[in-house]
Amino acid sequence: MAIDFAPLRIPFRRRLQTLVVLQWVFSFLVLAQCCVALFIALFLSRLWFVPVLYATWWLWDRHTPYRGGRRSNFIRGLRMWNYFRDYFPMRLIKTADLDPQRNYIFGFHPHGVLVAGAFGNFCTEVTGFQKLFPGLKPHMLMLSLWFRIPFFRDYIMSGGLVPSDKESAKYLLRRAGGGNVAVIAIGGAPEALNARPGELTLLLKKRKGFVKLALQFGARLVPVFSFGENEVFDQVRNPKGSFLRKVQERLQSVMGISLPLFHARGIFQYSFGLIPYRKPIHTVVGKPIEVEKNENPTLGEIDELHQKYIEELTKLFEEHKTKYKVAEDRHLTFI
Repeated sequence: MAIDFAPLRIPFRRRLQTLVVLQWVFSFLVLAQCCVALFIALFLSRLWFVPVLYATWWLWDRHTPYRGGRRSNFIRGLRMWNYFRDYFPMRLIKTADLDPQRNYIFGFHPHGVLVAGAFGNFCTEVTGFQKLFPGLKPHMLMLSLWFRIPFFRDYIMSGGLVPSDKESAKYLLRRAGGGNVAVIAIGGAPEALNARPGELTLLLKKRKGFVKLALQFGARLVPVFSFGENEVFDQVRNPKGSFLRKVQERLQSVMGISLPLFHARGIFQYSFGLIPYRKPIHTVVGKPIEVEKNENPTLGEIDELHQKYIEELTKLFEEHKTKYKVAEDRHLTFI
């Protein structure tokens, strides 16, 4: 296979963009493992007291991730995230005003391989979330496993990430006076196994937990569709029923995380690697769905609101798809 090398003369800012995206991919794939290794290495060295002190503080601080986390405006606003945004590039599009006196659940679709759009738009400030939605604080929900890893937990909390446990979501949604946004990638880890260019299949038909939460706390539901999310990585073919898919699904059921075999480009060449393609990502935030608080909703009420959510998500996609280079004859599929 002929390798398509990158030109030697590339503007320095583009090199910086690639470097920051490389750091982001590294953080997703191996930073947690590095943090565990560092913790063990320090414990076995003359600096053993450092992990001991950290573990003591960690025990005292163990409830923080489930109580809104510990976001850092400094980390969220770092200049390097500008390079992350401009690499793709990435944009956040508002379609309606949101009342800061209310709490919200943003349903993010599709999950993609590494939820790039959700990270850039809701875990940093470089696409202008605070300017578009003043008075609201986004909190991206992430698998609780990652909040049990030393040092790494503090890093992800600084971006506004919190565990995806019900306890964590309920803490956000019960906030008096509103102002909280729980951002949930509804398809979760299983949907990542379908992520590839052109894919419009969403894992949503049986995902109703977020609807029940919205009803219990009277939180408004907001559909969010990230055009281009599935375009930034390719994935090894893994159709339903294939040996690879069965292995991936088994690992996902045991570990709680999916392991898509994705690939895209490299640092100095465009033929292979784990760096995402430079494809635009446009994350469109839809109109809020009014939800009347009902602490004990029936299955029928949940199903009714769930169907309305699917209809609003479909409408959002259909209204904007041609703007972002999706063919008129392409439609969402729900499984």
